[in-house]
Amino acid sequence: MRSGAKIGIITGVSIAVLAGGGYGVYSLVSGSDGPGAKKPRTVVAEPPSAEQAAAGLKDFLAAWSAGDIAKAASLTDDPAAATTALTAFRDQVKPSALTLTPFGPTTQQVFSAATGTPAPAAKPSAAASATPGATDAPGGDSPSPSATPGPTGTLMSYKARAEFAGTNRAWDYQGFLGVVKMSDNTPAVHWAPSVIHPHLSGNETIAVQPVYAPPSTVVDRNGKPVQGASLTPALISTLQENANKLLPPDPAKEQDAGSAVVITDPAGKGAQDKLFTIVEPKPGKPFKVTIDNTLQAAAEKAMTDLGGKPGSIVAIEPSTGQVLAFANSPANGQNRAFTGLLAPGSTMKIVTSAALLEAGINPDSVVACPEKSGNAHPIPNSFPGAFPNNTLQQDFMMSCNTAFINQGLASLKPETLSGTAKDVFGIGLEWKTGLPNADGKVPATPGSKDEQAMNYIGQGKVQMNPLAIASVTATVQNGEFKQPVLVAELPQQKAARPLSPDVAAKLKAMMAATATGGTAKDVMAGITDNAGAKTGSAEVAGVDVTNSWFTAYRGNIAVASEVQGGGHGVDAAGPAVAAILKAAGSR
Repeated sequence: MRSGAKIGIITGVSIAVLAGGGYGVYSLVSGSDGPGAKKPRTVVAEPPSAEQAAAGLKDFLAAWSAGDIAKAASLTDDPAAATTALTAFRDQVKPSALTLTPFGPTTQQVFSAATGTPAPAAKPSAAASATPGATDAPGGDSPSPSATPGPTGTLMSYKARAEFAGTNRAWDYQGFLGVVKMSDNTPAVHWAPSVIHPHLSGNETIAVQPVYAPPSTVVDRNGKPVQGASLTPALISTLQENANKLLPPDPAKEQDAGSAVVITDPAGKGAQDKLFTIVEPKPGKPFKVTIDNTLQAAAEKAMTDLGGKPGSIVAIEPSTGQVLAFANSPANGQNRAFTGLLAPGSTMKIVTSAALLEAGINPDSVVACPEKSGNAHPIPNSFPGAFPNNTLQQDFMMSCNTAFINQGLASLKPETLSGTAKDVFGIGLEWKTGLPNADGKVPATPGSKDEQAMNYIGQGKVQMNPLAIASVTATVQNGEFKQPVLVAELPQQKAARPLSPDVAAKLKAMMAATATGGTAKDVMAGITDNAGAKTGSAEVAGVDVTNSWFTAYRGNIAVASEVQGGGHGVDAAGPAVAAILKAAGSR
């Protein structure tokens, strides 16, 4: 999206519309106090007469429509800001002709009806000396037409008609401005961005920009119209808008573009306000996303089968990072699959295991599994008994909290876990997936040994969502992080380094063993060929039932799910993940 020049930076101060026509007095220029110094020209408290207001409106519009920006700006109470804004309008909107016709006095109600801004309540008169830089007046920052400030002074209106080269279309709109009285007994237009157009605010730009017709249809990776209750129209619209911003220029697409006068927020926080279409764009082509309808249907059903429990699920293609499916329960609520942030429980042990393997601990290394961990505030397991002769792989298979805590505290530096999460698994790299997403969080410097201990088992201050955990599992399957995307051509962040072949092979073996003989074996029954899994349950303070987490891969697909209040990983999230893996087959 192209952006124009910034419009209407107010360098002086504004005054509020007051009951009874009173105005605060302020100076336009600073002057010397010495003898013979030129007295600053100021706005006075007395309102302009009807004749003065009409003359101020007429003279300003005549100069602006004639293209005499210097003269038009000199007829305002802020020539510098007016020059900047009027020049930007000329250069960025580029009308071939501009006709401006005075209408005369109007009311705040008329202005409000034109902009959607509530008419301001009358204020008590207060003539006070203003301070340069004050921002209590109309014309301040506003990201949308609904917050457009009203003009200041005697409110006047005008009719604008802008013509453009190469088309017989003309843009007609009603404009508004305020006229104030100056200390030299002359009228001046009170400058605000809304003088140019009533929807324009100080932090926005107005320019002619390329516009595109909406896609004729949105299709999945196989060219079929996308289907799924979680793929809401709002999410699809957001995805299209973001893709247009993030995708590299496409010459063929540019040939299909039309053009329009558009108001935008340079910070990208507000929606575009398309004021007038100059040239209609050519009909849109299908918009292809990475979703697989078959897997999307399985994901939607898995969420429906939760019986109303909040949850979400994501499926990713490890070799590309393309998102194959995502669904939420409820389908029309928060896209928690991408934007939720919850403790991931023992699914985080995949990342902790990678860090331990890189530190020299092997799957067959003896890592005892005591009943409680050795940190200051001991943490138990979710099962009774101690297993002093366990190996790291056995600890992973049975999800032993105490083993991972004790070995993590002994072998890893406090910052190692977050470093591995970011450098290998891409957690915290500010992904641009095409939809808003919350980056996973792993504290770089835990506040205490107890917090560090909790982080190793996916509690404490670690926060994830199914998108992040599915990507972690996809990285294990592929050996290298591929940032998730919903449109194949979107740019992807790269992690600092891949898993070494040795560590990748060991991690896959540990996850495979968990799928065939560990906590995931019942859920993964029948889908263990070229597959691996990890269960998780996350405790929440004050809640008796844990959140259920489960992640697994099979062939070139990785899936993760969370179910709030779902219990153990195999109770709720596990069956949801298995349903997608079964629908995918051995692809």
